[in-house]
Formats: sequence, C-alpha cells, structure tokens
Amino acid sequence: MIDDLIKRFSNTTENQEKAIFSTLFIAGNKLQTLFDKRIPEISLKQFMLLSIVRQSNEQMTLTQLGEILGCSRQNIKKLAEVLKKKGFIHIEQSLYDTRAMCIIPTNKVDEYFQNEFSQYQKELKYLFEVYSEEEIKTLYFLITKLYAGIENLEKRVMPYEDNSDI
Repeated sequence: MIDDLIKRFSNTTENQEKAIFSTLFIAGNKLQTLFDKRIPEISLKQFMLLSIVRQSNEQMTLTQLGEILGCSRQNIKKLAEVLKKKGFIHIEQSLYDTRAMCIIPTNKVDEYFQNEFSQYQKELKYLFEVYSEEEIKTLYFLITKLYAGIENLEKRVMPYEDNSDI
C-alpha cells in the first residue's frame, strides 16, 4: 500500500511536496506510537522535554521549551506536571524573570537516561541502519533545512501575529 502511494505521488514536484508533508505527519505519529509502547514510565513527548531540559546549559522557561518543541506553553506545562509527579523535575520561578517558570531536572533524569533509556537508544539505531553514512549526512542537512521552511510558512500564514509563542 505504501509503495503504491509512493509511486502515485512521485510524478510531479507538487505531488512530492504533498507526500513529504504527509510523510512527516505519519512518521511522527508512527514513531510516537512505537516509542510510547516501548519506553518505560514516560511518553515520547515527555522524553523529548526531558532531553531538551537535560541538554540545556541554563534554565529554560516553559515558553522557551514550547518554542523548541513546537507546542504551546500550556502543553509544556501539562507535560511538566506529569513529570513532576513522577519525580523527574521541579518547576521553579526563573532566576531572570519572576513571571516565568522553569523546569529543573532532578537526579532521577540522569539515572533514567543512564539506566532505563540506554536500551532504547540502542534500538533507535535500527531506524537509521537502512541508511549509508552519506545518506545520513544528506538527511540531516535536509531535515535541518526544514526548519527554515517552517519559519517561512509561519511568516506567510501568520504575517501579522507574534510568532514567538509557537
């Protein structure tokens, strides 16, 4: 079925653009479903939030995290509340803006990544083992360029709105 769709959408640039857009959506859903079933204790969205917080060199506000993850401050707050109940994070007032709240990882985050998640990091390699090194480099370049396309879309479809909360 997928092979048939690929053939049907490969004949024009416009169809290829439609197929790429659909593929991004479908691939995201498939990865989320797969990892939500496999990752213990947290969802893929919670995992992504923890990953960003863990890798950050400084405190990040809920709004900043929403901008990075492509969702609203309210969605980040919902994810954070669940992670707080599970002992992964604290939510504290920002050192730089008393109106903003920041997510602070607990020791449980490092323990989780070192122990529980290490197995799943190995499994993630399966996703990319079908690519050559050169294809990985090309895919990385094109995926990172996709951000420029998303920014262009935001400017074009919401030119008069403040896009800082997106």
